Amino acid sequence: MSIDVPARPYIRSDGKEKVTGSGRYSADLTFTGQLHAAFRYADHPHARILRIDTTAARALPGVHAVVTHADVPDTLYGGVAQDRRLFARDKVRYEGDVVAAVAATTVEIARQAAALVEVEYEVLPPLPDYVDNGRPDAPLVHEAWTSYEIDDGFGGSGNVLGHSTIVKGDADAAMAVAEVVVRGRYVAEASQGAPIEPRALVAQWAGDSLTVWSSTQVPFAARAGVAHTLQIPESKVRIVVPLLGGGFGSKCDFHYEAHVAVLARRTQRPVRLVFTRKEEFLAPDHRREGMTIELETGAMRDGTLVARRARLVLDGGAYCGEGGFFAQMAAFHACGPYRLENIGIESFLNYSTNQPSGSVRAPTAPQTNWALEQHMDEVAAALGMDPAELRRRTLIAEGDHGPTGQVFERIGAQECLEEALRLIGYDDQLAGRLPDDEAIGIASGWWPSFGLPSGAYVKLNGDGTGVIITGAQENGAGSVMGLPLLAADVLGMRPEDFSITYQDTAAGPWDAGSSGSQTTFNNGRAVMEAAQEVRQQLLAMAADELEANVNDLELADGAVRVMGSPDAFVTIATLAGKGDVLLGKGSGPVPEGPPGDISKCVGMTGMESWLAPQLFTHAARVKVDRETGAVRVLDFAAVHDSGVIVNRMGADGQVYGGVMMGIGMALTEATWFDEQGRQRNPGLLDYKLQTASDAPRIQIGWVEIETPNAGPKGSKGVGEPPSVATPGAVGNAIAQVLGRHVDQLPMTAERVWRTANVSEGDR
Repeated sequence: MSIDVPARPYIRSDGKEKVTGSGRYSADLTFTGQLHAAFRYADHPHARILRIDTTAARALPGVHAVVTHADVPDTLYGGVAQDRRLFARDKVRYEGDVVAAVAATTVEIARQAAALVEVEYEVLPPLPDYVDNGRPDAPLVHEAWTSYEIDDGFGGSGNVLGHSTIVKGDADAAMAVAEVVVRGRYVAEASQGAPIEPRALVAQWAGDSLTVWSSTQVPFAARAGVAHTLQIPESKVRIVVPLLGGGFGSKCDFHYEAHVAVLARRTQRPVRLVFTRKEEFLAPDHRREGMTIELETGAMRDGTLVARRARLVLDGGAYCGEGGFFAQMAAFHACGPYRLENIGIESFLNYSTNQPSGSVRAPTAPQTNWALEQHMDEVAAALGMDPAELRRRTLIAEGDHGPTGQVFERIGAQECLEEALRLIGYDDQLAGRLPDDEAIGIASGWWPSFGLPSGAYVKLNGDGTGVIITGAQENGAGSVMGLPLLAADVLGMRPEDFSITYQDTAAGPWDAGSSGSQTTFNNGRAVMEAAQEVRQQLLAMAADELEANVNDLELADGAVRVMGSPDAFVTIATLAGKGDVLLGKGSGPVPEGPPGDISKCVGMTGMESWLAPQLFTHAARVKVDRETGAVRVLDFAAVHDSGVIVNRMGADGQVYGGVMMGIGMALTEATWFDEQGRQRNPGLLDYKLQTASDAPRIQIGWVEIETPNAGPKGSKGVGEPPSVATPGAVGNAIAQVLGRHVDQLPMTAERVWRTANVSEGDR
């Protein structure tokens, strides 16, 4: 059975309401008697709380409730480390820490009351230097860290939240015999997910049961967080997600649902919270982590990579959140999709008094890949070899061994490279046909597939249409909207025949949410399994109706037919109209990753190898103005091995968006902190996103390889990889023009100008 691409593009069912403005997002919801919430945030990035006085705030007319830590259970929560409370109790550790929350009749009164909450502090020295914080004698961000519930498999202690290593072979011995050794140090600034929809939610109680309408990417995680922090059963918590206006990972994890729920319970009225744009930048514990990356590679003159050593330090910010595994992810990306028999990599995720980091699109990958791919070009230069040729000789292929020894099955790394070179016109650079201020850069990368539990129901209505009921979450990627393609293929129906019930924890089975490029990979299998149950039910009914053997029947064009007898059929609508319940359920077996050897490694809990890895090469042609440092991306090619592509229009859309996000990371996007650790640019005026006028021509290629032990029909994920290799490709193109690499990300005009015009000794 194969998936047929529709003769016309498949139009996602949520498209019309989004483009016409008729769809309702969380911020559009209005309830009778609702109140409005506002938060009092920390006045300092690092301070001890001596006293909180809510008297003036409570006395303001229109205020219905003011809550602090004293009004909620003293419960710690977090990911790898349980290190945080809903409301700051003894200390604030970054400027977005919530000290108090207010519910009032209007937004203006709520904000005024929040400002009236008096907090007396003992101001402490800020600790924004995440690298320096890793010293054994550094002051602690969390003095009581030994009392936290911490997953000790990640090797953290003190300010080191996570410590991971990859050890393979003998990197020191191999480096000693290398004919060429290249070293580099690279620094990437923090950046934001910056979804256009700000965070919004409404909480309402009915007796002892709570419903929260929330703009979250992970409703089941939000449900678990509310239940845990408020000490109530999960069965009493329902999370509903209206249309979601983007997230890019910044709306993953449990955030403010419990804060607003406490206000709603206290007032016995619905309470609504909508962030301002400034709050959307300052408060959430999800931004892309800053990183410092040191790389050393040994190679032979023929291009063979004999060893790699690396030291990476990541800024975890004030709290763990769900980012505790990031040191491990970064270590894998420092290896890259290359043949390496000798590896010694050490990666640290450190606390600081900066905004906490979290899973923004492909966490740790764009920064590490940007550093590694520039480093690979520097290795090529030291060898006197073209960068594309070095990658031809070193990219992994079927049968090669990964960083932890896994044996790779059929993958398309080499094919992605060659197609990207063809699409970008790389021969023009080799032949010297480009102007002096233009050049082409390439970058290759990889991203894992995440095998997670998921579930779905498929049922048929009496008129022969279908309903897919899923716990999966749709954040704009189109993954959930593509599920009808899979169900229709199994049942011989049209995708348009299916509606979808989703984003409601009371309706669908558990799902990890929209993260990790895993929705189609995992929930797609569940939908197909559920549709198979319905298929068997239809075949049994049709066999009786047509007096035929089940093995002689097929489903196609909305009917069950006797094969070879075009006039012998019964429509699915006829069978569904008989009154029988046609319902299937599926969970889809969770694929297991290949075996890997981590006996010499630490901090590798849960990711010993990479399941069904996605491979890709990006190529950028840029124009650089040496006098101003301004960079313009003129042309871009992105070629991916994401397995079999289920929905080409949706997959292409993810690449277009991911490339543009990657160009933003490459050239303009950064969260700038002052010396105290406060954000200097919390708003869209100063946080420089790319716009349509900045978009180059983007050419997309797919290397379709049916991947065993992967997603439906041999597919892999698509959503996150398009942003991974983009900064590296742009950086290498800039370096081709300048003759040296920019070693700070983003590669702003000032940094490009400085690289072009300042001598090496003065940099």
